[in-house]
Amino acid sequence: MAQSHTAAADDGALHFYVTDDEHGHAEGGTMLGFWLYLMSDCLIFAILFATYGVLGRNYAAGPSGADLFDLKLVAVNTSMLLFSSITYGFAMLEMDKGDQRMTQRWLAVTGAFGLAFVGLELYEFAHLIHEGATPQRSAFLSSFFTLVGTHGLHVTFGLIWLVTLMVQVHQRGLIEANRRRLMCLSMFWHFLDVIWIGVFTFVYLMGSLK
Repeated sequence: MAQSHTAAADDGALHFYVTDDEHGHAEGGTMLGFWLYLMSDCLIFAILFATYGVLGRNYAAGPSGADLFDLKLVAVNTSMLLFSSITYGFAMLEMDKGDQRMTQRWLAVTGAFGLAFVGLELYEFAHLIHEGATPQRSAFLSSFFTLVGTHGLHVTFGLIWLVTLMVQVHQRGLIEANRRRLMCLSMFWHFLDVIWIGVFTFVYLMGSLK
């Protein structure tokens, strides 16, 4: 679809008006670019999972996952992220209805669950380091901290993005640009949920088996 421009003369000045075709190209370009970003993120996590798969049994006479992991804590943490995906879905439903107030409320609940997830992960890391299970202790712990920490950094970035969008929605409402940004964050957030399910299964559950 070609872009079109309309020119009009007014008191000797030439004004240009952009038609909706250009906005359609901008929206399509944004979504395509974001899908490409998600694919690159998939490659990053695939490499980290593969690295953990190779190094995850190299304990260097140190503790293993069965010795360190608290599955009850990890299960609670997992539920925080799963709930946050559900509440973000509710926010998107309210956005489709055009209800700005309820959209903001569900986004705030999503942020609270995401913050709880990051807090519990930091608590787990602090506990492991206090027990002497630092990244330098073994290849297993190096790959563990790298994989889980990279996911945690992504969630932290998502929380910053979420707060930024809440401010933009408060200032400008549910305009088309904000709807598109919320849709991109929705894909990113659910992507992190899927990655964490892989971490929970491959790292924690399988790692807890002797």
